[in-house]
This record gives sequence, structure tokens and C-alpha cells, in this order.
Amino acid sequence: MSDELSATRQAVATAQRIVVKVGSSSLTTTEGGLDTDRLAALVDAVAKRVASGCQVVLVSSGAIAAGLAPLGLRRRPRDLATQQAAASVGQQALAHAYIESFSRYQLTVGQVLLTAEDVMRRGHYRNAQRTLHRLLGLGAVPVVNENDTVATTEIRFGDNDRLAALVSHLVGADALILLSDVDALYDGDPRHGGASVISEVNGDADMIGVRAGSTGASGLGTGGMASKVGAARVACSSGIPVLLTSSANAERALGLADVGTAFAATGSRLSARRFWLAHAADANGRLWLDDGAVTAVVKKRRSLLAAGVTAVEGAFDGGDVVELVNPAGDVVARGVVAYDAAELPELIGRSSHQLPPEQRREVVHADDLVPLR
Repeated sequence: MSDELSATRQAVATAQRIVVKVGSSSLTTTEGGLDTDRLAALVDAVAKRVASGCQVVLVSSGAIAAGLAPLGLRRRPRDLATQQAAASVGQQALAHAYIESFSRYQLTVGQVLLTAEDVMRRGHYRNAQRTLHRLLGLGAVPVVNENDTVATTEIRFGDNDRLAALVSHLVGADALILLSDVDALYDGDPRHGGASVISEVNGDADMIGVRAGSTGASGLGTGGMASKVGAARVACSSGIPVLLTSSANAERALGLADVGTAFAATGSRLSARRFWLAHAADANGRLWLDDGAVTAVVKKRRSLLAAGVTAVEGAFDGGDVVELVNPAGDVVARGVVAYDAAELPELIGRSSHQLPPEQRREVVHADDLVPLR
């Protein structure tokens, strides 16, 4: 390997377990549904990496887009029912195409369809984790997608970039590779000219002034560069390096990793529970904190007490996940609250010695709390 490659790229190139995410625009066209040549090229690159001894999980978009042409739809539908109908047709076509293509290398494919609820609920999260680990242990290539046929607006991931970041932690990946129709992260829109490639991102300082679009150019996907950068931040903050490039560069991305933009891991690995709290669990309310409580929770990693809470927002029960907010309105932590929302108003702002003995427990215990950057 070239000594010129950054440590981040070397980590991606030598990773023993990786998650590869590919977008709809990389696999499909509005005119002809699935592009089997593009899919085969992706499978070639993945199979080559697997042959080197690496385990690969493929997070693949494309079900809805693959269902457009067979159903006579000219563009991606906006209403949920038609999206689900397209997904029910396209998911079969997509799975069959992967099975056929991977069979050229005698590789077995395992399809895993997830909804956001599957990672928001702790029990479902563990089940998905066990399934993916077992598939890898049996030598299969798991192909993960959002279950668009049943996902509703309220429980959708919104895009598979975020799903890929969550799956990366679920399987204990050593690296995440995001493949799309753009070859790298730019400091502006490359379609308008004058934009420069950002080759390495070692922290938030390298993102100052970068404007990432929120929608894809093809009209086939739901992501965009903003969602990819967001997914990269989730993965990197949990100790997983990320490589972002185009699907046309899949072979090099899965080889030397000398293309695209490399995002360095900026945090340490979280336990499965803490990662779930920080990034996967659905928050059911908010607790507003004073400055002293913010310092105690974020910097000193202490439990949140009633004295530091200034306001309660939302309807939640004890045991639900809530966001902890500083006086400026920024979310600084997430945690499992010990009280129902209805119980807290009469407790907030009061010191423990002012409360009845049965109400002197922490509002959010330190063991159930994760500070956020």
C-alpha cells in the first residue's frame, strides 16, 4: 500500500468487516428500472473484497426505483401508497438481481428488510444485530434495505445513508463506504463549476463553509450530499471511518481506498446500548436544563437531577428516551427518563433534600445518558 495514503484510507483499505451503501441512482434508471450492468459491476467489487477475507454488508437502495418501470410509472411517486406498491414490485426484482449476480462467485445473499422501528425499539435492535452477525458468520452477504412496503411516514429512515451508519455499528464494522452518483465531497455544487474536492475530513473544522445539498440530482433517491455527510458524522463519532465516492469508483473504493473523500473516525466505539440511545432510539420528549446541569451532564458525565431541569416538553412515560436541551435550545444529550412527564413539573428546580424520599432518584441516571457533540 502506498505510503501517501492517509491513515483513514489505510484503515478503510485494511478493514476486515465493512458496510457498503449504494444509492438508487447508482443501480437504476427511470427508463429501464434496474441497470443490471451497474449492479454486476458493484457485485464484482464486493466479491473481490470478500475473496480477500473481508466480511461485507451491503445496504442497497433501489427497490422503489426498480419498481417504477414495471408499473408504468414515469417518476418516483410522492404518495406513500404508490411508493409502497412500487417497492413491493421492485424489491423482488432487486433481490433476484443480487442473488443471480452474487451466484457467479458462489456467494449466498441474505435479504434483511428493516424499518426505523426495528432500531428504535431496543428488542428489535438486538434481533437485527443477531441476524446480521449470524449471516456473516455463515459466509453470506447480507443485503439490507429499508422495508418500504410497510414503512410509514412516521417510521421511515428517510434515506439509506442513515440506515447504513446504524447498520455499521450494529455489525461492529471497521469501515463504512458510501457510494452514490457523486465522486467526492465538494466545497460547493460541482454542477455549477468552481467547486473543489475535499479529500480528507478530519473533524468539523474541515467542514466549515461546505454547502451540502439535501436532495439527489437524479430524482430517484431520497438522500443527497447532506444526508451522506450526516451519516458519515454518525459513523465517525462512533469510531468508524468513512469513505465517500461514486459507484463508478466501487472497485477502487473497495480496494486501495484512494478515491473520494475520507472521513476520519473522531470518537470512540460506543456500547450497543449507548449507540442506540444516541442515534437510533426515538425521543418522545425534551427536558430543558440550566447551565449548571449542562456542565454536569456533558462535561462531568453525571446524572441529571430535578434541580437542574427548567422545563418539560412532550408526553412521555418513565423508561422512554428524551432529549436534554441547553438554555439555547441545542440538544446536548439523550437519555432514559425515570419519571412520567406528568410527574416532573412539581419536581423541577428543587434540590433532592426538598423532595419526598420516594422522589429523590435521578431524573436521568448517568448510566442511561449519552452526551452528544
